Amino acid sequence: MSLEDYERHYASLYSDSGSESVASGRSTSVYSGEEEKLHYIPIRILGRGAFGEATLYRRTEDNSLVVWKEVDLNCLSDKERKDVTNEISILSILQHNNIIAYFNHFMDKDTLLIELEYCNGGNLYDKINQQKGKLFTEEVVIWYLYQVASAVAHIHKAGILHRDIKTLNIFLTKTNLIKLGDYGLAKKLDSQFAMAETCVGTPYYMSPELCQGVKYNFKSDIWAMGCVIFEVLTLTRTFDATNPLNLCVKIVQGNWTMEVNSDVYSSALIKLVYECLDQDPEKRPTAEEILDQPIISCRKQELEDRVALLNSAMKKPKLSTVTESPVAVVTTRSREVYFWGGGKFTPQKLDAFKGGSGAQHVCAGETHFAVVTVEKELYTWSVQGGAKMVGQLGHGDQASYRQPRKVERLQGKAIRQVACGADFTACVTDEDQMYMFGSDYYGCIGVENEQGMEVLEPVLLDFFEERPVRQVSCGDNHVVVLTHSGDLYSWGCGEHGRLGLDCEDDFNSPMQVEIPKGAIISSVSCGLDGTFFLTESGKVLACGNNDLNKLGLNLGVSGLKNLPGEAYQGIPYTTTLTLVKQLARYKIQIISAGKTHTAAIDERGRLMTFGCNKYGQLGVKDFKKHQGVQLLLGSFGGKVVSKVSCGDGFTIAATKDNQIFAWGNAGNGRLGMPADKGFGSEVCPALPRPIFGSLHHVPDLSCRGWHTILIMEKVLNSKTIRSNSSGLSIGCGNFIPSEPGSETGLREGGLGGTKEADTDERRIETSMMSITNQTGDSSCPFWLRKELQDAEFIPMPEDFRGSMPGPVAPSFPESVTLPYEELQELKAAAAAAATEKELPVMTTACLDPRYLTTSPCQCLNLTKCCFFRLLAWAVTGSMGLRRQEPVRKGRRQLAAEEAVR
Repeated sequence: MSLEDYERHYASLYSDSGSESVASGRSTSVYSGEEEKLHYIPIRILGRGAFGEATLYRRTEDNSLVVWKEVDLNCLSDKERKDVTNEISILSILQHNNIIAYFNHFMDKDTLLIELEYCNGGNLYDKINQQKGKLFTEEVVIWYLYQVASAVAHIHKAGILHRDIKTLNIFLTKTNLIKLGDYGLAKKLDSQFAMAETCVGTPYYMSPELCQGVKYNFKSDIWAMGCVIFEVLTLTRTFDATNPLNLCVKIVQGNWTMEVNSDVYSSALIKLVYECLDQDPEKRPTAEEILDQPIISCRKQELEDRVALLNSAMKKPKLSTVTESPVAVVTTRSREVYFWGGGKFTPQKLDAFKGGSGAQHVCAGETHFAVVTVEKELYTWSVQGGAKMVGQLGHGDQASYRQPRKVERLQGKAIRQVACGADFTACVTDEDQMYMFGSDYYGCIGVENEQGMEVLEPVLLDFFEERPVRQVSCGDNHVVVLTHSGDLYSWGCGEHGRLGLDCEDDFNSPMQVEIPKGAIISSVSCGLDGTFFLTESGKVLACGNNDLNKLGLNLGVSGLKNLPGEAYQGIPYTTTLTLVKQLARYKIQIISAGKTHTAAIDERGRLMTFGCNKYGQLGVKDFKKHQGVQLLLGSFGGKVVSKVSCGDGFTIAATKDNQIFAWGNAGNGRLGMPADKGFGSEVCPALPRPIFGSLHHVPDLSCRGWHTILIMEKVLNSKTIRSNSSGLSIGCGNFIPSEPGSETGLREGGLGGTKEADTDERRIETSMMSITNQTGDSSCPFWLRKELQDAEFIPMPEDFRGSMPGPVAPSFPESVTLPYEELQELKAAAAAAATEKELPVMTTACLDPRYLTTSPCQCLNLTKCCFFRLLAWAVTGSMGLRRQEPVRKGRRQLAAEEAVR
């Protein structure tokens, strides 16, 4: 029976078990609320400025890193506020692989928070300084030139002039992917022939036309780009001087600091840079023309593919699709790393992973630990110290480092995942490439022993350059890889068939594993001498050593009268991927294999164990032998288990209500607490016992041998920040009027822009918008609509309807937004009506003849009269919506009205 048939069979048997209800509930829960909550955790402050700071945050929904640019609006002048709104407006319309991505912005009292893409490689200015006089290769220069030109071409195509291109505003990732940022001074031009005339930008990169104070256009950005590439070629500024005046003279005269080395760079590249620095703007090439130059066009497709690949590898937060106004929940947490075991009876805190160097992923080997930080850097160190290493730390020597040390050989590589074997290490980068280092005794490095038996530095596996790696898992002496295409590869020690290659041979290079028909593998998990494979449907496949049923492959035997109690047919080992039928009724999400037993968690957060129970590691209150799968329900009191890991005779688990449990063999500190203190006289507690006094959330956990390492989080405080995405203004709700001749102003209905318009018209339109914006989507607030429905309706007499002024007679629906010309006509009609009744022209009064006074409107009939009154007030700006109570008319007032009739 194939896996596909088996799944269909079990689905029919257990369709009423309710296991599917959780998934369906999750899919609909996202849309159940009116607001979408986005959760952020602050990591560290990246930098501070005069008006705010830039802080690195981790978004918990997808574990991506983002930057929040925090701006204190109280410290800004009107022009500086407009620069901030201008940057948001520009970023919101730019989407390109080489441009800093804008995700959202929020308001926290008087602080504006702009959420942007994070670049973990610094900026081009720092990159140039790190060269220390060593010139870049031409290949690297062309790589940078192509990316900068692509970004500039995109913003110019959108009609935007950057005006502040410089090395400090060109950011990089660890993979050398360039992102152009900082659009505070950017300006939108109406066409490619339009000109700007405000002197802005950084002096070192100012074009001659800017220095001379004449009008400029997109070619000014080309000049700045030429200065940047010149700086990359020479490692010095294009123009330099002791004072701004002298600098401007050198720029206008074209006296650059030095010539480009023609012995290192081709004449075509040098010529292109000098063309960008031509004194005549008309002679400078456009960004598109730069991309069409032979030195770039001959490899343009290759460069495009490389940019696309690097950009796709970066985790990016998804923009909200549920609501236009997501809510940001910022939670400050203390994140720490602890380890214990191997003679250390109490958890040991690692001070190296605090603040900005917080841990994101941990893994334990037999003799070493590995940690990936939130900045995607890899740290390794020895478990005990003193013992000779064989390269599993990746530091280029055999020294045993007792404290965490960064693997410098992977500098510039963003590490996404790490896995440890007994004496080797594997890691996967954001580019889905794979590096290995350590002992190659069983061929676990995967390079056919070409590097010797001890590989002291990380080695790139070329085999996976064309097969992007999704996940890697390591047993003591074997490796299994899952690629993005869903293929499986394994190598190393093949004893007991742990490689799943239908044999027990060892392999020193990756070999493809045959996957059963109908199975789609979602993750892999290696044990000491076996391997588990989880499918997308929650089924479990296994191969390798099934001693003591630690793979769960033993089959139940029924119908035999002479066999008392449970009867199972033992399967010693399997060399191919085999369905674990004992788990077939569950949808398994996490599985962890120890030395002699295994633990798994299903989609409902239930924990189950199977295998050896000699030390009570199955957690079933005894030390008896159990053949089947043990479901631990009462042991956790209904708690939802989120993490589990198995070591040598012990188990550690964490629950969603922030508790950590341990059980099994407590010898040598395996359970993180001395036996005489934490567990009384019990050396091997057979029931899960809580460890750590306070509540802690566990993002990651790993056990191997006698050791355990985990990340613990504690919530310190939390606050909610609402988005300002649909607002018109930024700040304290005040509208910042544009001054005549200013270069930036608020664009219609947006968050700031650069398109200039008539000042008076803009003020009138904004007044209208401000009134409607105060009431949300409807022009009539909820409280007013309710009172209008409950109030007494007083009809207008028939004999007075014909006497209404001509322009006012028609009834205008509430939802109509009239253009400025019609508003002017209605305003004139109101003035004429007021003059006819001998009322002051500027007085806004009710047009119902029964209440034609200078007092506020009393009719509350929101049709002809009150709608016209709202429009008149909107135009004159003399009034805002004010709450009014329904009028209670007395007998005298009603009698007076009857007399008038």
